[in-house]
Amino acid sequence: MTKDLLGRHRDVLPDWLALYYQDPLEITHGEGRHVWDAEGNKYLDFFGGILTTMTAHALPEVTKAVSEQAGRIIHSSTLYLNRPMVELAERVAQLSGIPDARVFFTTSGTEANDTALMLATSYRKSNQILAMRNSYHGRSFSSVGITGNRGWSPTSLSPLQTLYVHGGVRTRGPYADLNDAEFIAACVEDLKDLLGHVRPPAALIAEPVQGVGGFTSPPDGLYAAFREVLAERGVLWIADEVQTGWGRTGDHFWGWQAHAENGPPDILTFAKGIGNGMSIGGVVARADIMNCLDSNSISTFGGTQITMAAGLANLTYLLEHDLQGNARRVGGLLIERLRAVVAQHPGVREVRGRGLMIGIELVKPGTDQADPDAASAVLEAAREGGLLIGKGGGHNTSALRIAPPLSLTVAEAEEGAAILERALRSTQQSTR
Repeated sequence: MTKDLLGRHRDVLPDWLALYYQDPLEITHGEGRHVWDAEGNKYLDFFGGILTTMTAHALPEVTKAVSEQAGRIIHSSTLYLNRPMVELAERVAQLSGIPDARVFFTTSGTEANDTALMLATSYRKSNQILAMRNSYHGRSFSSVGITGNRGWSPTSLSPLQTLYVHGGVRTRGPYADLNDAEFIAACVEDLKDLLGHVRPPAALIAEPVQGVGGFTSPPDGLYAAFREVLAERGVLWIADEVQTGWGRTGDHFWGWQAHAENGPPDILTFAKGIGNGMSIGGVVARADIMNCLDSNSISTFGGTQITMAAGLANLTYLLEHDLQGNARRVGGLLIERLRAVVAQHPGVREVRGRGLMIGIELVKPGTDQADPDAASAVLEAAREGGLLIGKGGGHNTSALRIAPPLSLTVAEAEEGAAILERALRSTQQSTR
C-alpha cells in the first residue's frame, strides 16, 4: 500500500518535494508523543511534524475544541468579526512583550515572514534587509530571498536587497575561536562596518535559534548588542520565532528573551507549534508599524474560526501544564544524556541546543568536514529502532534535529536517547 502511494505521489507532486527515508513513511495516526505508520509500526516522535505538534498528538483539549467549532462554523474570513480570533490575538499580544502590540494571523510561518517584510519595508521605505548567514525563513519568493542557506534557496532573484551578517553560528566561521564576549564584539563591529557602506536598511530578521540551519545559535546577548546599533539608525528588528516560540527553548517563552537587554523586537513572527498541527501563523508588531499600510488588506484563511479555536485550546493547555518548564527540565536531562552517548563517538562534532530544541552535528571522523551521508544513515537507523528525528544544517545537511512535543516524559527521553545511541553505534560500525 505504501509503495503504491509513493508511486502516486511521484506522479502528481513536484520532484523537489522532499521525502524522508529510502522507503518513505505514511503516518496514519498519533497519540501523545507516539505515531503509527500504515503498516502498524509505532514510533516515538522526536520531530513533531517539523516542530509543529507542540503539545501532543491527538491532544483531547485541542480535538474537542476543533470538533465543537466545526459544528458551529469553520470559516468566515477577516471581513467579519471573529470572536476566537480576537481572543487569541489578545493573549498573543499580551505574551509577546511588545508594547501596544497588534496581531495579524496568517496560515504559515512563510506567510508570517512575508507580512513582516512587507511591514518593515513599507514602514522604513527601504527594500534592504539584513539577514543572518545559515538562516531559513520560508519558501515564498520574498522569504527565499532573505534565506542564508543555499540548500533552501532555489533562486537568487528577489524583490529585496539582502545583506548577510555574521553571528548565527557560534562554533563555525571566522569568529568561532573567540570567547563569547569577543565573538559578540566582533559580530557587532562587522555589523557596524557593513552599515557604514549602505543606506540604512529596513530591518534585521533573525531566528534566535536557527532551525533548518541545524539548531545553531549565537551567545546570549548578541541580538541585544545588534539592537543597540540598529536602533541608533532606526533599523527594525524582526524576531523569527516560528520554531523557537511558545517555550520550546525551556529557559524562555520566546527565543528573543535570551537577548532582551535592549528591549523586545519591533516585529515578531510565529507559527508551527501554536496550532499543534492546525495551520496558524502570525505577526506581532507595534501599532505604528502594523498600521503603516495605506491600502486594503485581508486574509481569507488567516485567523479562521476553526484554527483559532485550536490555538486557544493549545495555548491554554501549554500554559496550564507549564510545558515550558517541562521543556527546560526534560530537555536539560536529554541534552546531558545525549552528550554522554556521543562522548566516545568520533563522528559527532557537537551536541547543542536548549530545552527541547537539540542538534547533533555529524562530521567525518578525524575532520571538521560535514557528513550528510552519516546524518541520513542515522536517520534511517533511528527509524528502524522506532524513533523519528529530523535533519538540517548549513553548508551541508549534517545535523540531526531533535524536537519532541513539549509534554515529553523523562522515560520517553531516556528511551529516545537509547535508540539514538544504538543508531549512532550501528552506523559507526557499518562505516569501518
